[in-house]
Amino acid sequence: MAVSAQEYVDAMVAKRGYVLDYHKIMAKHDFDVLQAANGLVSAAYLDQRTLDRKTKELIFIVSLTVMRASKGHIQSHIRVALDLGVTPTEILEAIEISLPEAGIVAFQTGFDAWREVVGAEGIEPTVQAHSGGSGA
Repeated sequence: MAVSAQEYVDAMVAKRGYVLDYHKIMAKHDFDVLQAANGLVSAAYLDQRTLDRKTKELIFIVSLTVMRASKGHIQSHIRVALDLGVTPTEILEAIEISLPEAGIVAFQTGFDAWREVVGAEGIEPTVQAHSGGSGA
């Protein structure tokens, strides 16, 4: 029995815990390619194999950070990791792994995504300083 594009997107959300804009648009405009791409994602990431889902989410967060993915994409995986019981500190520690290999600019992308999701705040200086935004 063929599944509708709507049913497929809903099933993706149930299995992944999120859906990206491109998933929704591809479901409407090129459902066959979405299904093919999702099959690869399922085999490598969603299907239970040796690594547990928490570990896979941390790997995804780091790899997306290193690749400088969009903040929203990184945040979708941070939210799923939190839903799975990964702590904000564990997620930050994973993101910090990107520093030696990908550098501060890539790290800042993941860090900023994390900061927004968990609501992390910093310590403000008590002396006059220029603000660098979320940069170093």
